[in-house]
Amino acid sequence: MASGFFALLDDIASLMDDVVVMSKISTKKTAGILGDDLAVNAEKATGFLASRELPVLWAITKGSALNKLIILPIAFLLSAFAPWGVTLALILGGVYLAFEGFEKVYHFLVPHKHEDAEINHSEDDVVLSEEELAIAEKMKVKSAIFTDFILSVEIVIIALGTVIGKPILFQILVVSVVAIVATIGVYGIVALIVRMDDFGLKLVSLNDNKKSISHIVGNLLIRTLPWVIKSLSVVGTIALLLVAGGIFVHNIEFLHHFLEALPSFIRDFIVGLIIGLLAFLLLKIFIFIKKKFSNDE
Repeated sequence: MASGFFALLDDIASLMDDVVVMSKISTKKTAGILGDDLAVNAEKATGFLASRELPVLWAITKGSALNKLIILPIAFLLSAFAPWGVTLALILGGVYLAFEGFEKVYHFLVPHKHEDAEINHSEDDVVLSEEELAIAEKMKVKSAIFTDFILSVEIVIIALGTVIGKPILFQILVVSVVAIVATIGVYGIVALIVRMDDFGLKLVSLNDNKKSISHIVGNLLIRTLPWVIKSLSVVGTIALLLVAGGIFVHNIEFLHHFLEALPSFIRDFIVGLIIGLLAFLLLKIFIFIKKKFSNDE
């Protein structure tokens, strides 16, 4: 009886060792998409009042965790019974990411006459009422969680691809570990980014000597944050188009050999931009036709 119990423990230990090894491999495989996920979500999580940054980030993190709880069982079922559904989900998600990326580029090149009021203003500004700020905040959180859902699908599918053919329990453990690491890692780093200035202020307050290391590093963090936030918008947009382009290139046979002479990241960006343009035009045409019918009625 005892020997059987210890044998079971040995099997569990062996299984967990294998899970840890494969989790490391899977995480390395998803490193690229995790970097893009970080850039996109860091950009989405910035631009709020300082007092609301962490609560908003926590709301997005909870939404991200819920996304993965929804995605994981569906991914396992599709992988087992309808592999084509995995590809379809990736492509539909790619269209959305490409559209969002192109829309950002379009709005930068052709700014609206009446841009929506920004949330990132100081506490003394009275541009928006508290109710309007709350509505704008909820909309941005929803947008961030939805984008995270698409990126999470890609992360889960890539991780799942590294353990295809393994027992289902092994697949569940490995992919779940990757999903947890992705959520905690990405949003943990995002939290550090959005609180850079507060950390800088604390370092400055440690020492009155302006030539001290804490004072110099603190001021550097405070001055760097606005540049980091601005750059995140650019990096996040590029990441959206790269991820979208990569999804299409890797999952559509016709695009495997498209612009093969170019470096893969440039090809992915171009494909993402083209798909985003097409999606953007289709949406504009749909809106135009809808308005036309509404006016005729």
